Amino acid sequence: MIGNLEPEEHIMEPTLIEQLAIVINKLGWKEGDQIEVEIGGTCVSGIDVGENYNEKWQSPLGTRKYNKDAFIVIANQSRRDFTKSNPMEEFKQRHPYESSNNI
Repeated sequence: MIGNLEPEEHIMEPTLIEQLAIVINKLGWKEGDQIEVEIGGTCVSGIDVGENYNEKWQSPLGTRKYNKDAFIVIANQSRRDFTKSNPMEEFKQRHPYESSNNI
């Protein structure tokens, strides 16, 4: 028999955990890094609708809804850059400044 009936590793798609491990490895994150996982693509009701409201169209104040295209954000807080931007040392304009008194 020429073929093999057992599934091969390179044919099967990687699991979610394996995909995360590949990306984390590619980014160079380490085990001790401070990681935060957050949900994006949500909305919070900001209108007080009172006690009698239409549940189909309205939601009480502070209700969080997850959009159909909600997403997950994985942030490595250990690698954030908190240095401020530095001003340019010398700024030379490309064109000379001419004041216009035609206002």
